[in-house]
Amino acid sequence: MAREPGTKPEGGLGEDWAAMLEAEAGLADDNSILNQDEIDSLLGFDASASTSVELTGVRALINSALVSYERLPMLEIAFDRLVRLATTTLRNFTSDNVEVSLDSITSVRFGDYLNSIPLPAILSVIRAEEWDNYGLLTVDSSLIYSMIDVLLGGRRGTSVVRVEGRPYTTIEMALARRMIEHILEDMHKAFEPLAPVNFKLDRMETNPRFAAISRPGNAAILVELRIDMDDRGGKIEIMLPYATIEPIREQLLQMYMGEKFGRDPIWEGHLATEIYAADTEISAVLHELNLPLSKVLNMAAGDTIMFDMTPSDPVTLRCGDVDLTKAVMGHIGKNVSVRVTRPLNPPKVTMAAFEAMEDNAEGN
Repeated sequence: MAREPGTKPEGGLGEDWAAMLEAEAGLADDNSILNQDEIDSLLGFDASASTSVELTGVRALINSALVSYERLPMLEIAFDRLVRLATTTLRNFTSDNVEVSLDSITSVRFGDYLNSIPLPAILSVIRAEEWDNYGLLTVDSSLIYSMIDVLLGGRRGTSVVRVEGRPYTTIEMALARRMIEHILEDMHKAFEPLAPVNFKLDRMETNPRFAAISRPGNAAILVELRIDMDDRGGKIEIMLPYATIEPIREQLLQMYMGEKFGRDPIWEGHLATEIYAADTEISAVLHELNLPLSKVLNMAAGDTIMFDMTPSDPVTLRCGDVDLTKAVMGHIGKNVSVRVTRPLNPPKVTMAAFEAMEDNAEGN
């Protein structure tokens, strides 16, 4: 017999059936869709903190492939040198009080950096000629308008007026190009002690899509420079992919500027000069005689020791424990002298010394 819609089945079985349906309905209500906070909690992201907090979980595993710039000690020294050079150059360029400071050096992914560039900005594609690769130099709009205001005689203490929604004019692009070329020349001088390299401006873009010089997932070094001109200024960001600096990786691994890998002719010349100027003591050995210890202990004043030598026999010139050459005894006035009769003996290299030299060569 058919049951009308909305009616409950009669009997104990019907009551059990209704209770089961109600339980299933309550369970369905409990299994609701996860909200964003629960998803962030599962991924290890703290939604209550700022976006710059350190991420854990899946995001940490993704970013773990990035190489820290701290493994390249000379990189920070090179950019510190760039800061000093750029400060002097921009002061001469603007005839104003310019202060350049190094904000940070970080490792980023190229795609993430392009997506994070605040627009409008000028993206300069630079080419490292000797390394045969490219880099990116980004100048933000605050620095562009501040530099233009200073170069064109703007008053101090006045805020820079920005005109939003329009592209940069020809004059603004030309002045920005001159500033960028000065920065690239300073970069050439900063890296010159490590390796000779010329940075050339390849092109200037305002759209990040046209400045793609590497794959989005490739790692890169991002250097942020802060430029202040009294109450005006902005930032310059220099982005170098790891593939660009790979040719000088060994130089960047040095702990200080003077460290060299392998043979160093400069140090060899310096060492040879110092050795030639060093003072040494040379002994003239007339004769060597083996005597019993008892006879030596019983020696007294007036005893005579006979040398099996004649006045014309050669004597040995010795420095420390090394026999240098042979010489003939003589005198000049009241002084005893020796005259060298043959070239110096070649140095003797023992097997232990030879093995030590091989170990040092393998270590370098």
